[in-house]
Amino acid sequence: MQTITIVPIQHSLAATVRVPGSKSLTNRALLIAALADGTTQLTNALFSDDSRYFAKALQALGFDLRLDDLRAEISVTGLGGRIPAQAAELFIGNAGTAARFLSAFLTLGSGEYILDGDARMRERPIGDLVASLESLGAKVEPVVKSAASLENRKFICPPVKIIASGLPGGQTDIAGDISSQFLSALLMVAPYAQNSVEISLSTELNSKPYVDMTLATMSDFGISIQREGYTRFSITPGRYTPRNTYAIEPDASAASYFFAAPAILGGMVRIENIARQSKQGDTAFVDVLARMGCTVTDGADFIEVTGPATLQGVDVDMCDIPDTAQTLAAIAPFACSPTRIRGIASARVKETDRVSATCAELSRLGVQVEEHTDGMTIHPCVEIHPATIQTYNDHRMAMAFALVGLRAPGVSIENPGCVSKTFPNYFETLETLR
Repeated sequence: MQTITIVPIQHSLAATVRVPGSKSLTNRALLIAALADGTTQLTNALFSDDSRYFAKALQALGFDLRLDDLRAEISVTGLGGRIPAQAAELFIGNAGTAARFLSAFLTLGSGEYILDGDARMRERPIGDLVASLESLGAKVEPVVKSAASLENRKFICPPVKIIASGLPGGQTDIAGDISSQFLSALLMVAPYAQNSVEISLSTELNSKPYVDMTLATMSDFGISIQREGYTRFSITPGRYTPRNTYAIEPDASAASYFFAAPAILGGMVRIENIARQSKQGDTAFVDVLARMGCTVTDGADFIEVTGPATLQGVDVDMCDIPDTAQTLAAIAPFACSPTRIRGIASARVKETDRVSATCAELSRLGVQVEEHTDGMTIHPCVEIHPATIQTYNDHRMAMAFALVGLRAPGVSIENPGCVSKTFPNYFETLETLR
C-alpha cells in the first residue's frame, strides 16, 4: 500500500493558506438546490469523493447538474420537490452526509430506490433515521436483514430500499446523540412533506453547530422554521427559492489542521476567506488553541493563529466539534501537560472508530494515551517514535497525523490517497507551509 513520509519543518511558520469549500455546506446546498424550483449556481463548491458521490446520485435520479471542476462550480436545476426517476440504485461510498440526506430525500419520490455504500458504510447504522421517516409515513426497509437489525431496527445499515410515494408528514422523534445528520436530513426535506412535520429530540443533541448550519442554509433558500432550542422543531409545508449564485464557505474542518500547525511549530498561519461568523461550528477549534496558549486574530475575511512559547494541555468537551478532535489529539503530545478530550462517543461510528483508532496510532508513536468511552487522555511525549500511521481509510486520520510528522522525524502516512474524501490536494497544501 502507498505511503507518504512527512518531512519535518525546521523553522517557525509564516504562511497564508486557502482550503477548499466545505463538504458539509456543499452537500446541504446540493440537496436544497435540487428541491428548489429552478437553477442555482454553487460557487467554491467542494470537488471530493463525498460531494461527487452526492452529485452523481442526483444525476442518476434525473436531475440536471453541471459540474465545473476548474472553476469549483456546480449548477443544479431543481424541480420543486419532484424526483424524475422512479427507480434507481445509488452507490455513495462511505459518504455519511449522502447516506443520511438521500435516505430522507428519496422518500419524496415516487418509486423504488436502493441506497448502498462501501463496506464501512454497511456498518454505519441509520436505524434511528429510518424509524423517524417511517413514523412520518415513509416506507424504508433494509435490503440485507442482519441478525442485529432483525433483533433491533436501530442497527439497520445500508443498503436500504426506499419505497416512495411522497412523505405524508406528522410527528416524529429522533435521537440526537448518534449523528446530527439524522436531524439535518429530516429538517431539509420536511418542507416538502404533504402535511406539517414536528420533530422532537429524544436525547441531548450532539454537534449542535451542524444543525445550526442546516437551518442557516435552509433560511438562505427561503425556508425558516419554528423551534424550541434543540428539543423541538416545527416545519410547515413550503418551497425553497433557487439562488442565482450561492457561495460555499471554505471548509472549517479542513482549516483546523493548518490552524494547529503553528501550535507545534511556532510562527503564524493565516487562513483566507473564512471568518468567525461562519455557518460552520468548527471555527470554534481556534478557541481550543487559544486555551492552549495560541494567539488568535480574527479578520473580516481571515483567521490567523500564532503559536505559543509553550503549548498547554487542555481538558475540553468536543461534543459540538467532533471532527476536529483528531486534530487536537495529534498536537496534544507536544503540550507540557496532559490533554483530556471528552464528548466524542459519536466519533466511534464515523469513517472508522475514531476514538479507538486515534489511541492506537498515538500508542504506535510512543505516546502514552488512555482510551475512555467518550474520548481519551493524552500525555506529553518527550520523544516521538518513528512509525507508519495506519489511516483506516479515514481521511481525518491521515490529515491529523501528518501534523505529527511536521514536528517529529520518521512519520509516514499509510494510504494517503484517502484524503480525497474531502481534501484531495491536502498534502500539496501542507507543503506550502514550508
